[in-house]
Amino acid sequence: MDIDKLFKVPRLPTSSKRKMPDNPTLEMLKKMRLDTPLNEDSVDSAMDVEIPESSSAPRRQSRRATVEDGDDKMIDTSFAPGGDADYFVEEDGEGRFYGGGLTSEQKQILSIFESAEGEGTTEDPEGISITSIRRTLLKFIDSEADLDSALKSLLSLAQSPVLAYPELVRSGSVSLLIGLLSHDNADIVIDVVDVIHELTDEDVGNELEDEEEQEEAQVALKTLIEALLENSILELLVDNLSRLNETEESDRQGVFHILGIFENILGFNPDLSLILVSKTKLMNWLLNRVQSKTHDENRGYSAELLSILLQNNAANRQDFGKKDGVEIALNVLSQFRRRDPVDADETEFMENLFDALCSALAEPEVKSFFLASEGVDLMLLMMREKLQSKSRAIKTLDYAMSSPAGTATCANFIEVLGLKTLFATFMGKGSKKIKSNAPAAASEDIPHILGIISSLFSNTPSDSPDRIRLLAKFVENNYEKADKLLEVRENARNRLKVVDAEIAAEKKETIANGGEIESEDEDLFYLRRLEGGLFTLQTVDYILAWVVMEDDGIRGHITQMLERKNQSLKDIISTLQIYRDNLDADTQSNGLATDHAPGGGALSQKEILQHLVDFLHECL
Repeated sequence: MDIDKLFKVPRLPTSSKRKMPDNPTLEMLKKMRLDTPLNEDSVDSAMDVEIPESSSAPRRQSRRATVEDGDDKMIDTSFAPGGDADYFVEEDGEGRFYGGGLTSEQKQILSIFESAEGEGTTEDPEGISITSIRRTLLKFIDSEADLDSALKSLLSLAQSPVLAYPELVRSGSVSLLIGLLSHDNADIVIDVVDVIHELTDEDVGNELEDEEEQEEAQVALKTLIEALLENSILELLVDNLSRLNETEESDRQGVFHILGIFENILGFNPDLSLILVSKTKLMNWLLNRVQSKTHDENRGYSAELLSILLQNNAANRQDFGKKDGVEIALNVLSQFRRRDPVDADETEFMENLFDALCSALAEPEVKSFFLASEGVDLMLLMMREKLQSKSRAIKTLDYAMSSPAGTATCANFIEVLGLKTLFATFMGKGSKKIKSNAPAAASEDIPHILGIISSLFSNTPSDSPDRIRLLAKFVENNYEKADKLLEVRENARNRLKVVDAEIAAEKKETIANGGEIESEDEDLFYLRRLEGGLFTLQTVDYILAWVVMEDDGIRGHITQMLERKNQSLKDIISTLQIYRDNLDADTQSNGLATDHAPGGGALSQKEILQHLVDFLHECL
């Protein structure tokens, strides 16, 4: 065997027709076109080469090599990683070669897609197709050389959730995306957070005009969120909160978007708030973040998210109390005892923190924490200063003193001289320190003030010194507090008359059209009446019934004042009967022992109302 013949390079043919190598480059083709005269042989030569039309060709041409080209026949392509068809063609601006990340077969597939679909993904949602979506996902999956741009290319998928989200889940891109939240490079993590925040935005699909398409978009969003949850996104996002450094602008935006993702997910399914608190350390992070000395948007967002988590979840409220949430909230809010928030953002922060505290006070354990942390004292100080925090303090006391669990708080309220501050506010009298810009007694405060007085009557034992002090407030100054109650009652009655007229007209129209008034409709009408003044009327009449029953002088004065309005105790009885009939049968006992209860035992709220009604009947 002649070894030399086996490895001997054949000589070029003597004819003018050039033979192309198996993988000709674009530069070789261009050079041959310039060097070869346009004759019959050259035309035949050009026809022998099939150049696939691909949108990637112009990109490669614009990024031609900057080093001098060598003999192309000496290039060995056998070791190109992954069979990358562009490994020896593409390079970056500094002369480093990376390739396109696709094999020849993959490039042929993309070439077919591009020929069928045109330019691919566009900014116009109507131009997005399943093919362009798959091409975008393929770029994300296969490209590691430019991960940043690959992630940003996923942002456009939010424009077509119905097509993109199921494909995003089916292709396995969700798990890859979540995996990048553990990437060593924090910038990559921030890019991933930005993508997820955009994809889970609550407004996704709202721009669609067709209701059916909007429903399909919501189904697609549900599919995506479920896939994210299956890949433990909540735990990974919370872990990254402590990882990011908020002194850097990009990291601060990353934290903001993480909190936004939590809000998006909770807005889609509020029940996930329990999982978010029980399986992560988010509660600890939020409580720590709201204690920051300087205010910024992330601090405000933390208070808002805290308020959302505590709205309708007893377990979260109890967890808030166990982690010293009440103490922390009161310490942060104490700064607004002597100053107003500096701007609208800080005002919203203060309101969200008050709302979180009020939600938590629905739990008996949290009421105990509030009392132990001297929350009553702080709220009374805020009421006396008459700043923006005044109305929120009144609302907080209403929540803290309500229900049987608020009995100890009611006793503490009277002990620290809260009655003087409460009734001064109720009567609209000035405090020892009047601010020139302080608002007048707001109508929104009246329902909460009435709620506090109602709780005091419900939770203060009969014939106790505290109850005597409470009743004395309605006797002093010629029954001025009782007259104020009757004034509030008249305003509530007038508002309720308007609502009742509207409901009566709607019922009449329904019956005239052959319809029926069902029980569900009656429930809705009752809720409208409560909002239209019935709730205030019920609370006022509940207080009036107590003072009428316990003091003969007040009884005579109120009866006389009602007669001037062509009313009587029968009107109060009617209101209390409606109140009683709409209470649940298993309403919790308020633990109050009175002389009117059988055997001096504890009475439920429904039983108290019945006893008040019976007494008023006896007074007629």
